[in-house]
Amino acid sequence: MSDLLRDEPRVVSAGVDLFAAALAAQAVPVTTVDWRPPVAGTEDDLARVLADPRRPAANEQALAAMLAAGADLVDVRPAGEVLGLQPGQFLHAGPPITWERASGPLRGALIGAALFEGLAATPSAAEALLASGDGVEWAPCHDRGGVGPMAGVVSPSMWLFELVDDAGGRTAWCSLNEGLGTVLRYGAYGPPVIDRLRWMSSVLGPLLQAAVRRRGRVDVKGIVAQMVQMGDEGHNRNRAGTLMLLRDLLPSLVDSGAPSAQVAAVAEFVGGNDHFFLNLVMPAGKLQTAAAADLPGCSVVTTMARNGTDFGIQVSGTGRQWFTAPANTPAGLYLGAYGPDDANPDIGDSAITETMGLGGFAMAAAPAIVRFVGGSVPDALATSRLMYEITVGENPAYAIPILEFRGAPTGIDVTLVTRTGVLPQINTGIAGRIAGTGQVGAGLVQPPMECFTSALSALAATAPPPALE
Repeated sequence: MSDLLRDEPRVVSAGVDLFAAALAAQAVPVTTVDWRPPVAGTEDDLARVLADPRRPAANEQALAAMLAAGADLVDVRPAGEVLGLQPGQFLHAGPPITWERASGPLRGALIGAALFEGLAATPSAAEALLASGDGVEWAPCHDRGGVGPMAGVVSPSMWLFELVDDAGGRTAWCSLNEGLGTVLRYGAYGPPVIDRLRWMSSVLGPLLQAAVRRRGRVDVKGIVAQMVQMGDEGHNRNRAGTLMLLRDLLPSLVDSGAPSAQVAAVAEFVGGNDHFFLNLVMPAGKLQTAAAADLPGCSVVTTMARNGTDFGIQVSGTGRQWFTAPANTPAGLYLGAYGPDDANPDIGDSAITETMGLGGFAMAAAPAIVRFVGGSVPDALATSRLMYEITVGENPAYAIPILEFRGAPTGIDVTLVTRTGVLPQINTGIAGRIAGTGQVGAGLVQPPMECFTSALSALAATAPPPALE
């Protein structure tokens, strides 16, 4: 005690910065702690989950599995062949949804897919068919082991990237990227959209298949690691990744024997679409997060997805159960004359990029992204630093140069989200709320806290009772 009395006075300040600033102005040594109270009403559930003896080892196992997961592109094939989809069967982004509750962009994408598959001759006929439910059905992409951007609608004739993770023996898939603007995944379904889909199925898909089969596996995880160090964050900026993919595939495209005009058209389409590689980052993320799934007691989030109406998450320790709440609407920058009134609530499976530690979590790696989604460069750096507070570890494979090559924050922990009140940050495209509109902008959004508090309650219910003293 006498030693403590002889030491210089020291203060630990938690909470409001004013107190710490006043002491610092008087040259009093202050240690500032960024402490926040847990989300109201979660105290009992938090105590139960944090006391679960299974949780520390399970979370450690989840992180190790995610870091070990690989992602190789091995083939490109039609969805009917890969998944056994039949005419009238569709997949979509986000948690399950009915037609009655479906958002405008999801309805628009389903209408376009029905037209593309020849199930209806006009948009009104397609809408009537889908509303009736007669001979049609749809389910989440995640339920079939894949992911779909924005509306995420997949039909039997659409072609898919197929990826494998040799470490975990898993596969994942994603549709091919159409580009930006007036495209199916944003809910547009006019003649140019359908014509583009037909070209993708008749030319783009087969030529990519030929190139991949001729070349052999493409190390998607390796490309992601490089692109993060080249200014991409893997969600709304994929320029370097797209060009590296084209570099790897172009010689095999040229040698495929396809007509030179088709090869040139494919090279131009891929090279002119900076977001083309997003549809490979996403299934790589699915493989990474799936590696952490189904571990009893584990509080790591394995899925974040949106259907334009609901935001849903899945957590390792609760299996395939969805925890949903109304999706928030992104705030950001708009195209042309569009504005906030035109925006639909958050939509798409592309938040798998944030779930894997990229996208909004890695904006520090891509400060130029703020010109597309809004905010400032200091905001991008601060956001990435903040995401370390709600994750169980870091992924050294995705090193962020400006943060001294610190690994991307990885493994969102439900307990850390609810203890701190810090929500995951997502950067995303913005779809028009009216079916048929297409893209209206891009911006930033966060999940509703209710998803995490509900998941916490479910984890608490699975925890063993505390041991008697």
